[in-house]
Amino acid sequence: MGRAKDASAAFGRLIAFLAVSGLCGALVAGIFMPVAAATWGATNGTVQFFDNLPSELSVSPPDLVTKMVAADGSEIATLYNENRTPVSLDAMSPNIKNAIIAVEDYRFYDHGGIDTAGVLRAVIANVKGDRQGASTLTQQYVANVLKENLLAQGQDPTVVLNGQKSIGDKLREMKLSIALEKKNSKDDILAGYLNIVFFNTHAYGIQAASQYFFSVNAKDLTLPQAALLAGVVNGPSVYDPTARPGPSVERRNLVLDAMLKHGYISQKEHDDAVATPLELKVNPPRQGCAYAVQAQYFCDFVLHQILNDPAYGASPDERYQKVTRSGLTITTTLDPRLQGPAQAQVDSTAGPNPDKWGTALVTVQPGTGRVLSMAQNTRILPGQGKDFVTSYNFGVDRTDANGNDLGGAGGFQPGSAMKPVTLAAWLGEGKPTDQIVNAGQRRYPLNHPWRDTCTRVIGAYDSSTVASLGTSGDLQNDEPQWYRPMTVREGVYQSINTATFASAAGLNDFCDIQRAADALGMHNGEGAGAKLDMSVLGNLLGGPNIAPLTMASAYATFAANGTYCAPWSITDVTDSHGKRIGGQAQACQPGSIKPDVAKAVTNVLQDVLTKGSGYNIKDNAGKTIYLGVPDAAKTGTNEFNSETWVIGYTRGLATASYFGEALGNPEDHLGRNVIVNGRFWPVVDGAYIAGPQWAYYMQKAIGLYDRGPFDAPPPSLITPGKK
Repeated sequence: MGRAKDASAAFGRLIAFLAVSGLCGALVAGIFMPVAAATWGATNGTVQFFDNLPSELSVSPPDLVTKMVAADGSEIATLYNENRTPVSLDAMSPNIKNAIIAVEDYRFYDHGGIDTAGVLRAVIANVKGDRQGASTLTQQYVANVLKENLLAQGQDPTVVLNGQKSIGDKLREMKLSIALEKKNSKDDILAGYLNIVFFNTHAYGIQAASQYFFSVNAKDLTLPQAALLAGVVNGPSVYDPTARPGPSVERRNLVLDAMLKHGYISQKEHDDAVATPLELKVNPPRQGCAYAVQAQYFCDFVLHQILNDPAYGASPDERYQKVTRSGLTITTTLDPRLQGPAQAQVDSTAGPNPDKWGTALVTVQPGTGRVLSMAQNTRILPGQGKDFVTSYNFGVDRTDANGNDLGGAGGFQPGSAMKPVTLAAWLGEGKPTDQIVNAGQRRYPLNHPWRDTCTRVIGAYDSSTVASLGTSGDLQNDEPQWYRPMTVREGVYQSINTATFASAAGLNDFCDIQRAADALGMHNGEGAGAKLDMSVLGNLLGGPNIAPLTMASAYATFAANGTYCAPWSITDVTDSHGKRIGGQAQACQPGSIKPDVAKAVTNVLQDVLTKGSGYNIKDNAGKTIYLGVPDAAKTGTNEFNSETWVIGYTRGLATASYFGEALGNPEDHLGRNVIVNGRFWPVVDGAYIAGPQWAYYMQKAIGLYDRGPFDAPPPSLITPGKK
């Protein structure tokens, strides 16, 4: 009992001191408060307690909303831990300023950070058995700042904002409040409080609260709206108008009573506001890529790249905290003018889609590597308008070069869309497109005399040894009439497997195929820096899994006359003050493929669309779809007809179009005798579904970028014997 009496007496002396401080002002409080506090501290064995308390409030920036935006500044998504958008005091309605002062601290503009009259009232009330707080708005702001500081440091925010506090807690707040009032204006403190205070799990600060509860900006809050929000801060769960409308209106009316009492509103304004029904217009924030305004999967791709990048923090958790708390602006390469048509097209391609076929479009800009659009016919969450739900991004690798997760599906078998790699190797050795090769040869046994300087060719096509050696049967084409001599050009635009192998057999060095694949940036869809192994014969015909983004970037190299540009999606990352703290840089390699070789490849791939496999890209009426500008492309289909492609380009855009079994095993979901979007297909080929998807989308996109003629290749790479 003795210690309790001593502490009670010490606190009484502190109150007496504060009463004097109230008369003499904050300066006197700053001089004499240590004496009173020391008296209390002596009862606890710490005479210097108050002197040791900090007097400078370190204000860590409160949690802010990170915004991811497209190249034109339009929103992609918001990312945050606390939904907060700070605004200046001028951007807040006078109603909310007056309401919060009237109900929380009507002497706000008179005291010096602590309200001694309020403290005395609270003590008297508590003696009578009534619980009453005495914190000023300045003290409440200090308490909120201390909480946010702990959060920013990754610590447990143990400060109690609206409950019982120890005398030590109160003393700390008091000293910091007095110091803060000496340093900052009342308006700055009021603005800081209204921007930091908690209203709801979806709303921190007055701007977020105004948007959440009423779908208006803070500057447009009406009197009854402002009074309601001012009442909410006293007990965000107790007075939540979405969950407890009755108590919230009662609390609103008490706020209006306080505003009337203290002269902020007239009797008529009070009565009209009290008579106003609760009219919420709840606007739940949609945070994260799953709720992106546009380009869910592109958003997810960008976010994965940032969370994988040590430039934004030493650990994944530190990087996550930076993204969700720091109010970054992540500016991307996405072009909404392309993203909208891409999304609409992939959604319409498969239609209702009970068989869960996957569709995807990915576009990059030749010569820059900018990722301009990325769309697929699924959604990340159920109930978003599509029955096909997955978090996997069809467009990108499963992991990055360092093995960090990218959220990708891991790529798909490109089939004949790989044939331009062998063509590039052929042209790289100076051989012409119109040279005749023996596409009638179907056997390539284990002892075939491949000319290779870097490795040993793996695999064989030889039906005569299949039983004893386990090799494959003879090399097959889709149709029997193509087993004959033909030009390399015809072999590519008609997509003849035996012609591709005849070209490979005619190379001076089979390893040039590997070099061409590497120069085009091709790699395994699993990521982790895994190259394609082009020494495996089956890979010449598209056996490995490759992501659409990789395929689009490879073909963009042809469009850019041999300049390979690594795909990139983040132009700038700026902090809450607009300072640039990160972003990706354009990384291009001119001459990755010889310019003349790239021109000659394009020359051949143009024929694909006019007289080859691409001629089968038709509309529902059976008419071939033409873009009407210079374009080039290659179709691709795997052996199960379950992975199908068209990768095509103009001078300004390179797009990979995919249709197929995106998540399961290709051999378990054959693209034969299937119904897609209400139409029966005996067999699915790259030109049939992925083709129109590519063409319809490109028709809408090509006018926005360079659509001029391609550069002509030298005659020596076209006609045998020409120089």
